[in-house]
Parts: sequence; C-alpha cells; structure tokens
Amino acid sequence: MMAELSGMVAENLPQLLSGAWLTMQLVALAMVAGTALALPLAVMRTSRHGWLRAPAWGYVFFFRGTPLLVQIFLVYYGLAQFAAVRDGFLWPVLREPYWCAVIAFALNTAAYTAEVVRGGMLAVPPGEREAGRALGLSRWQELRLIVLPRAVPSALPAYGNELILMLKGSALASTITLLDLTGVARTLIARTYLAVELFAVAGLIYLLLTLLIVRGVRLLERRWTVPHQRLETVPATRHGDLLS
Repeated sequence: MMAELSGMVAENLPQLLSGAWLTMQLVALAMVAGTALALPLAVMRTSRHGWLRAPAWGYVFFFRGTPLLVQIFLVYYGLAQFAAVRDGFLWPVLREPYWCAVIAFALNTAAYTAEVVRGGMLAVPPGEREAGRALGLSRWQELRLIVLPRAVPSALPAYGNELILMLKGSALASTITLLDLTGVARTLIARTYLAVELFAVAGLIYLLLTLLIVRGVRLLERRWTVPHQRLETVPATRHGDLLS
C-alpha cells in the first residue's frame, strides 16, 4: 500500500514541480515590480512635503489594510467591469489571470516593501545626512549616495521576510485559475484523492523555496555589509596612522 502511494506521488511530482516553477515566476516578477514601485513610495513617505506624503500614506494604508485575496479579485474581476478597460490597450494583459496575479502581488508587496525601505532610511544616522549637506550634495545626491546605500543593510532582513510572505501569499493565485504549486496540488487531489500526501509534498517544496530565499538573503547581507564595514574602518585607520 505504501509503495503504491509513493508511486502515485512520484508520478505526479513533475506536475507539482511545474507548478512550483510558475510560483517562482509570479513571486520573482512581483518582487521586482513591487520593489521598483516601493522605492519612490518610501521616498515620498519620508518627504518633508505633505502633498507627497499623503498619497503614499494612502496607498500603503489601503494595500496593507485589505486582504491580498480581495486585491486579487479587484484586479481580476473588478477591472473587467469597466468598458473603458475592456476597450483599452491594456485589456490583452488584464484579461490574463497570470498578469492579473503579478499586478496584484506587485501592488501588495510594494506597500510592505516601501515601509521596510522607509524604516531603513530612518535608521541612517542624522550626522551622515548633515555631512552630505555640508558637502553641498543635493537632495537626490544625498539620497542616492548616502541614505539608500546605508539603508539597504538594515532593511535586508525585513525584506527577506517580505519575500517569504510573498511566496506563501502566492498560493492565492490558484483562486483565479492559475496552476501554481497550490493550484496543481488541488487539481491532482481532485483526481487522486491523495490530499494528505500531495499537500505534504507541496508543503515540502514551499519549505525548500523558503530555504533558498533565506540563504540568498543571508548571502546578500554578507556581501553588502562587509564592504561597507571596510569603508567605515579605512578612514579610522588612516586617521590613526596620521596621529602615530
């Protein structure tokens, strides 16, 4: 009996792996697009001007305050209710569940990533910003050369957590007919009735993907932190040499 169950699980494993590949695509595209959107949102959130902070705050509040499933349905089902959208040039994209899932995931993760980046920016010591202003750097130069490079190391752990949460949240893509890892598992279960076995294998694949994310973030932390630590120690060493 056990051999038969193992054989059935092994027979369906390639389909589960194909679903895992779709899951990785969705998460990767969503994180790239979401991070690109999160950076200007974080800058707006830390702006001195209220007219910039207000729309960014509203965006973050909405997407952090509503369930991801509702956001997916709003993009997939809601936009199709408007004739202007159906007649527009974006309709070939918006009618596809794949791209609707990517858009919903990207909009959602942008809100959380913006807060992660904002926290990293606020953690930059004020003295470093003042030093940049004393050197005559513009606001953009200060942001690009001082604030963001210093904010990345402190934001990476929280960003890694957001990656993991996005991976788990991607299981909701199956609600709009996408055969991601969870969608494939549900389809196979409906055919084989091996709910425990197939969900266990799917869970194991999710765990392996999570492990890859954790390892990747730790590698980035080491590669990003060490050069900055060296840069911080070089001036002190030269200063000490001059005094000796």
